[in-house]
Parts: sequence; C-alpha cells; structure tokens
Amino acid sequence: MRIAIVTDAAQTQINGVVNTLRATTAGLRSNGHEVLLLSPDDCQTFACPTYPEIRLAYKPYARVAASLKAFAPDCIHISTEGPMGLAARRFCLRQGIGFTTAYHTRFPEYLSARSMLPKAVTYRWLRWFHGPSKAVMVPTQHVMKELEQRGFRHLVLWGRGVDTERFKPVDEDHACIVRPLYLYVGRIAVEKNIESFLRVDLPGTKWVIGDGPLREELQQRYPEVQFLGAKAHHELTSYYNCADVMVFPSHTDTFGLVMVEAMACGVPVAAYPVPGPVDVVAHGRSGILDHDLTSACLMALSLDRREVRRHALEYSWEAATLQFQHHLHLIQGAKVRLKKILTSQSRPVSGV
Repeated sequence: MRIAIVTDAAQTQINGVVNTLRATTAGLRSNGHEVLLLSPDDCQTFACPTYPEIRLAYKPYARVAASLKAFAPDCIHISTEGPMGLAARRFCLRQGIGFTTAYHTRFPEYLSARSMLPKAVTYRWLRWFHGPSKAVMVPTQHVMKELEQRGFRHLVLWGRGVDTERFKPVDEDHACIVRPLYLYVGRIAVEKNIESFLRVDLPGTKWVIGDGPLREELQQRYPEVQFLGAKAHHELTSYYNCADVMVFPSHTDTFGLVMVEAMACGVPVAAYPVPGPVDVVAHGRSGILDHDLTSACLMALSLDRREVRRHALEYSWEAATLQFQHHLHLIQGAKVRLKKILTSQSRPVSGV
C-alpha cells in the first residue's frame, strides 16, 4: 500500500512521537509498503507558544495538499493535531477521503499545567479534531478508557515497541559514579513533573538528560544534579546502562517510551502509579510504582536487572506496526489500485 503519514513533529526533534513514527515507518517499509512522511521539516515555521524550541509549520495547507495529491495514497494517517494535522484533516474532508488519527499527547493536561486553558476546553477541541477519524489510535487501555469517558469515538489500540538490539545491557565504566545513580530522560518542562524527582532526598547521584523551558531555572535551583542536555536517540543506551534506576515522575504521559528503553537495558523504573507507567511497568518485576517517589526509587534498587530486561522483550515494534497497519482506513477507490498491486506481487500486502 501507499501510506501517507502527516505529523507536526519535525524529524530533528527528540521525543517519543518522532521515535514512534520513525520505527513505524521503518516497519511499514520492511513489510513492503511505500510511505510518505510529511512533517514541518521543509516548511516555513514559527515558534510554539511557551515552547520556542519546537517549531510549527506556518500555513502548510498548500504543501500538504499538493504532496498528498502527488503521492496518491491508499491510506492517510494524521499523527498530530497541530498545523500539519489540521491541513491534512482539511484536505481529506474537502476531498471526501477517510483517514485515521492518533492521540499521542495529553495536550489538555499540558496546557492546564501551563495555566493556559482549562482542560475541558482543550478536550472539546480535540473531540472536534478527531471526530471524523475512522480510527483514533491510542497507546494504552487506560488512555482508551479515559477518552471514552470524555466522549471520543472510534478508539483503537496501537501499542509501542522497543529496539532490543540497540537498547540492551552493555558493560560501561562506572568507576567515577557515586552510587546509586538515578536517571531522568525527557523534556525539562512543567508537565513532566520533573521537580518531584529533583527535590526528593536520595543517596548517590542524579542525572538529567533532556532540554526544555525549565532547564536553566532548575539547573540553578538544584546545583547538585548533573544536567547533561539533550542526547541523540542512539546515544541513550550508554546513559541507561550507567543508571541504577530510571525515574519517571510524569503524571501526564500517554505511554513513556523511555521507560521501555531503560528496561530493555535492564534498568528498573521508579514511577507513580498513574496511566502510562501502570501500562508499561510490571510492578515488582520491571519497576516500582508508588505514590511515594522516594520509596519507589529505593525499592527499585533491589530488582533483578535480568528480569527487568525479560519484561522489556515483550514489547515489539513488529507487533505494534502490524496493529497500526490493521487500523488504517483504505481510501474509497483505492481497492482497485490495491488489487492490481496484489496480483503483481508474489506475496500479499498485510494490514488491509
């Protein structure tokens, strides 16, 4: 199939949405599909309000429409709800084309944490955005239940995976580290609740990997914490393997890929028992979930790293990609083109 994926997350960004789409695109191509990934990378952009590091596409409709017409996709998936997603949604509705969407990010909680908009207002807008979607893909059962209660329709599960060949236990030189080492990986922003980790009194060392609007302020307030900046995805394996515990203090993530990546390296997770961690971490096996983050961090130290790794092996990008394929909506009229493709190939195309 010819699959178009539209996203507002530029490929230069370092976050879970980019990594998920990168792995999914690779999986789709490996399964024999042709994929067009439309992102703001070639567009004129402007700074995202309150988050200037993130650039959003400025008036991208003409480019999105032209690209989709030229590609003539069999399926269109709109991954995000920003200007690129809005442009693709507008194009599909104008052309009478069915499409699917995804719910990656808890924007209502993010905006509420920044005192910008009440959650009810943002959820109303998101219901409007996803309303025409043939399938709204969500990462966990908890997120699905929450959105159902808020009136969303056509919800389906699209899980996540981990590259267990890249993220695996590796011997590192730990001689200079004061143990135990507690590691945070993610954006340094209010919605990530990172300060809950920074202010807890723990023995040993704390490392923070990532960047964001609060970095400078928190770096000054917590001089004993080592802020190492953002790292490329392929660099994270070394940092995970240095850690004794991966700390994930967020209350607002829909999944939390960094938890699975750390677990794949044998590093147990300490987190709150909230949606995201409760779906990813096996309490007492691959991590500790506790409303007392200090207790979770200390208890996680005693977990068997081999067992942590075994739990991470249950996550597969191959399985997640097949889920994604299954939920795609075949555009009306594309079946004729697809039938011709199928008859000319030696093996069937999956996910129809």
